[in-house]
Amino acid sequence: MENGHFGGRHDRRPAEHADRRLVEQDRERAMAEMYAECGLLRELADAAGVRLDDTVDSLTALDQLLPRWRDDPQVSQWLGTDAGLYLGTVIRRRIPGSTWRLAPDGRPLMVLATGFELDVTALGAGWAEQGAPQLAAVYRAAGDG
Repeated sequence: MENGHFGGRHDRRPAEHADRRLVEQDRERAMAEMYAECGLLRELADAAGVRLDDTVDSLTALDQLLPRWRDDPQVSQWLGTDAGLYLGTVIRRRIPGSTWRLAPDGRPLMVLATGFELDVTALGAGWAEQGAPQLAAVYRAAGDG
């Protein structure tokens, strides 16, 4: 018996686990802040008078915009990424237990409390390029679990 504990290692495991959990929480928080920026989408929304306030109403307002950006494929691609990141941001802030995670290829995924993963940038790309799926509908489905 070492220091009153068997093998002396018992004391370090909970601390190591707690440290790892804090590092993971800090990493996820930093990802969330970065993904919430969505510069191009915010420019478009401001120009259209849409307030991005992290609510389902803002997603609905985005769904109702006339898709003038589709004339420029490069803008459409960047806007789709931003739209997906904004969708993920709204989900993370409004649906308990939702977190960001990076896929092995580096794509940001939104992981719901159920463990279901949403490839939000792919969903945003579909929205920007074809209008489907609607961002508010994805949010509602995510909230239904």
